[in-house]
Amino acid sequence: MKDSSSAGTVAGTLRAELERYAPGEKLPSSRALVDRFGVSPVTVARALAQLTAEGLVVTRPGAGAFRAQHRAATRVVDTSWQQIALTAEGHRSVDASVVFASLQVPPPGVIAFNGGYLHPALQPQQALGAAFARAARRQGAWEQPPLEGLTELRAWFARDIGGPGGDLAPANVLVATGGQAALTTALQALAPAGSALLVESPTYPGVLTAARAAGLRPVPVPMDAEGVRTDLLERAFASTRARVFYCQPLFHNPTGTILSAERRGQVREIAHAAGAFVVEDDYARRLGHGGPLPRPLVADDPYGTVVHVGSLTKPTSPNLRVGALVARGPVMERLRAIQVVDSFFVPRPLQEATLELVGTPAWPRHLRSIATGLRERRDATLSALHRELPALAATVRPPAGGYHLWIRLPDGTDEAALVAACLRAGVAVSPGRPYFAAEAAAPHLRISFANTAGTDEIVQGVRRLADCYSRT
Repeated sequence: MKDSSSAGTVAGTLRAELERYAPGEKLPSSRALVDRFGVSPVTVARALAQLTAEGLVVTRPGAGAFRAQHRAATRVVDTSWQQIALTAEGHRSVDASVVFASLQVPPPGVIAFNGGYLHPALQPQQALGAAFARAARRQGAWEQPPLEGLTELRAWFARDIGGPGGDLAPANVLVATGGQAALTTALQALAPAGSALLVESPTYPGVLTAARAAGLRPVPVPMDAEGVRTDLLERAFASTRARVFYCQPLFHNPTGTILSAERRGQVREIAHAAGAFVVEDDYARRLGHGGPLPRPLVADDPYGTVVHVGSLTKPTSPNLRVGALVARGPVMERLRAIQVVDSFFVPRPLQEATLELVGTPAWPRHLRSIATGLRERRDATLSALHRELPALAATVRPPAGGYHLWIRLPDGTDEAALVAACLRAGVAVSPGRPYFAAEAAAPHLRISFANTAGTDEIVQGVRRLADCYSRT
């Protein structure tokens, strides 16, 4: 059982037994609880921390845990005035429901086909632990870092993104707190409030949420098997006067598409002719399934048009929130200024640990392990779909990287009802609607195979999906 699940079980049992203790009475010692439940001291500490956060238990260092005194009745505060204040002229509503759903951990027993991160079995947890331990002992590890990030880490990103012989330098890199934070910074820096933001259709829901929260108007540009339709992209720039195009040229989320070689150059030329920026979200570069990859758009950008967003979170752990913004020209100072205002700087221990991780032989080994693990899970998911749902499997283009499949559903399918039925049956999948900036072209499902334990779990998950689909 996972530590988090064990801690929840211990906390639940103690919560039910608290009535046996008078307010202020001491609970059994941590050692006694360890022996009783057969769990680790860390699990007991987490359970007590959970009860403490609920106000049911009070812990005293060196003395133990005690049942909390009875709390006074909660005072009722009339906050109805806020409904007016929060909808006054100039205020923007922020709908983060899609983001919340993508980050929500499914209940125990539910197979997570909607996850956005690697399963713990695919994460380099041992290497991460060792990297953080070494980083903590580095000289100056707890001092304030440079606002742009550690020079050594910026240099690593420049080499990694620019490739051998590339012209990217540390000065072109700004270390950021993960990909989503970098993306939000880029949108704030490049697009004035009220303006249009061109996006591929479909696209990553997180950018739609961030754009609307910043007062931007997402405008969809259709895609095909080669990526964004550049003929329509040119028309969209002309009709909207947009100054930013957001795209995912590699292993596009959700379709898995790779922007074709011909269109890569066309995207840069069209944006440059419009006096606009391209925000390149390269979130999945380290999630390939094997084989050569095209260079990032920013690596071959002759104009300073491309602002590159990269992150190390996806190939490591949701907790290693370290990424980079890469750009050429005066825009870098704008990006730096906005990030400093928003968050000051990325914590130095995180940066030091990242350097320790990517600077060891364990890093390339881990990337090879990811490729193998994701490829095996992709193939297992496709095989199960062809066996259980052949008509739907025929709509899927097998991706060469990334962690998801994009499934076209028959016209008229109620996505929301199917997703809800699947969750009740013990499998969490993502509806297609949130991936569209405007009306959806058709009903879809997105199935992620990254956060699965392996083949057996995938097969079981697809069977549950097939059973739900047959009944909708």
